[in-house]
Amino acid sequence: MKLYDNPHAPNPRRVRMVLAEKGITYDREELDLGAGDNLKEEFCAKNPFAKVPVLELDDGLCLSETPAICRYLDEVSDEGSLFGTTPKERAIIDMWEHRMESMVLYPALFAFQHITGFFKDRMTPVEDFGKESAKNFMKSLPVLDAQLANNEWIAGSQFSIADITAICAIDFARIVKVRVGDEYPNIQRWYAAMKERPSYAA
Repeated sequence: MKLYDNPHAPNPRRVRMVLAEKGITYDREELDLGAGDNLKEEFCAKNPFAKVPVLELDDGLCLSETPAICRYLDEVSDEGSLFGTTPKERAIIDMWEHRMESMVLYPALFAFQHITGFFKDRMTPVEDFGKESAKNFMKSLPVLDAQLANNEWIAGSQFSIADITAICAIDFARIVKVRVGDEYPNIQRWYAAMKERPSYAA
């Protein structure tokens, strides 16, 4: 399989971390998003929405949308599931994964897009929206810190896809100088544990 990737974007990193956690080998093709590699006809044939990541399977099928890719990799691997194994585990992990996407990752992405204007050649940045998105990111942190006060990992005692999504979002937010401060000791404890995992460097 081949991963169409970008080393700086958070969504491809989520997939790389899953691949690392699962010990899955793969080929990689790096796309320069600033140069518009993702807008070229050849890549758009693989994903008409021109977004990374895309995972191209050996039979030629191209999977896009990060949650779909991550779930596929989880299910084809014999390693422990990142999505839970019982109905209750799956529901809790799905709940927190959705929260990490909607409350942490998306605000970080929107802040980057609209504050930096990195994609101004293909979208209209609205700086005020970017600043509001950064505020929304910060509003999510007390909720996350409270959850981690009584849980080793975000969805409970089990490391899961929610942890991967959250770490990618938190690291990416640093680009627009949005950081988790010492007032969130439980997030800091969790963050230190995340950095100890080999997949963190994926």
